[in-house]
Amino acid sequence: MKATIEIDATPQEMRTLLGLPDVESLQKEMLEKMRAKMLESLDSNDPAALMKLFMPMPDQMKSLQSLQESFLNVIGKGMDLSGSEKKEKK
Repeated sequence: MKATIEIDATPQEMRTLLGLPDVESLQKEMLEKMRAKMLESLDSNDPAALMKLFMPMPDQMKSLQSLQESFLNVIGKGMDLSGSEKKEKK
């Protein structure tokens, strides 16, 4: 048996129906804070300050760099193995 229920409701009505909290005021507050920070960076004419909003933090860059280094180490070891196999076959 298969049953289909179609509900015609707005997103706000569905949140109320499901008992979800009203976060609209929180969303508006967060957007205003983000907007204010972006405008501060634009007003200071400091491109570095503006890019800090969009670029990863230095700690995140370090972890990305270590991931890249580990990939390069694995690739380098693979290349060494293939080179040593050729020498042994001769």
